[in-house]
Amino acid sequence: MNDPDHVSQKLNYNKLAAISKECRLQILEIIYKAKGGHIGGCFSIIDSLVTLYFSIIKHNPSDPDWSMRDRVILSKGHCCLALYTVLCRSGYFDSKLLDTYSLDGGKLGGHPKRGDAPGIEATTGSLGHGLAIGNGIALGEKIKNKKTRVFVIMSDGELNEGSVWESIMFAAQNKLDNLVVIVDNNNQISLDKLDNILSIEPIDKRFKYFNWAVKRVDGHNHETLQKEMTVFPFEENKPSVIIADTIKGKGVSFMEGVTKWHYRGPNDEEYTKAKKELTL
Repeated sequence: MNDPDHVSQKLNYNKLAAISKECRLQILEIIYKAKGGHIGGCFSIIDSLVTLYFSIIKHNPSDPDWSMRDRVILSKGHCCLALYTVLCRSGYFDSKLLDTYSLDGGKLGGHPKRGDAPGIEATTGSLGHGLAIGNGIALGEKIKNKKTRVFVIMSDGELNEGSVWESIMFAAQNKLDNLVVIVDNNNQISLDKLDNILSIEPIDKRFKYFNWAVKRVDGHNHETLQKEMTVFPFEENKPSVIIADTIKGKGVSFMEGVTKWHYRGPNDEEYTKAKKELTL
């Protein structure tokens, strides 16, 4: 895979939806066995990650360090299980590695760490750092005149960090039009609504004021996600941002929008109900 214009897969949105459903079920299984995990945020961002890896980005699972690959940085590192499952299904590593999640001596922890598994581009988890990392990579790639892109997945609550706004200004000033931010805008932060803590709305207008090109979409609609992610940059000489409006816990009715599912392992009854909904 040496063609810089190559996308490893280009699946239609119906297939993307099916993969997302399979990933949600796999995340549920892992968190049930581990007795805990950030299941709500994983379920809100999984549709964007699946669309990226199976339809948008240039990457090569058999050569994770391929020089012409696009990078995906999961800045909201606490939702690492969404990334792990997508990397596994993309062919970066065997599913047996997922069985080690949160086990003593296991490779996969509660935040992604570069080097722990193929395909993890950055060590994240302390919120507010992912975009700065993405800025550095994007600027370096532009200096080298490489036709690659950097995608940074952020949480909405993460935008409460001052370092994020420094990075937003830096990206605009340096005209990083090879940089794409996806904001998982589920309006929940830990155990409350973001609007009750420190609201970021109108977040689309705020990015525009900082000279970013902005699109706002339904973050669970694979057809829309695929359409809006296909062509970057949105505007020449501007970084791009997609505000993906999502629902925390999406896919399981009793988890959707319920704050206690920020971090929780389901009990036996909850696991059975959730599994039934995800296998319908």
